[in-house]
Amino acid sequence: QVLLVESGGRLVQAGRSLKLSCAAFGRTFSDHGFGWFRQAPGKEREFVAAITGAGRGTKYGDSVKGRFVISRDNAKNTVYLQMDSLKVDDTGVYYCAAQDSQPWIPIITSTTYNNWGQGTQVTVSS
Repeated sequence: QVLLVESGGRLVQAGRSLKLSCAAFGRTFSDHGFGWFRQAPGKEREFVAAITGAGRGTKYGDSVKGRFVISRDNAKNTVYLQMDSLKVDDTGVYYCAAQDSQPWIPIITSTTYNNWGQGTQVTVSS
């Protein structure tokens, strides 16, 4: 098991930037691939970004491509999500997730992830 703690969510104006962090505690950090997902009120959980264990492979949801960047610092056991040019539609609870079944692949499906954080709220105002 890996304990995940997200931080960095807050209210921000459209067009601005925000950086989320996900600190991991427990098993070997580099053995896990990570993903960010988000959920807006009344909507299903949506894939945002994923990164492999070594950090060499990434994938992004279509709605965030070119605006968001996922990265990881294996020395700090932390995964980041840099969000630029934020839009009102980016509003939601952002969840960090970890998986060790296929850490060499950036996984986009939520069911593959077996560890989830509690989420951090991001609200983008117009």
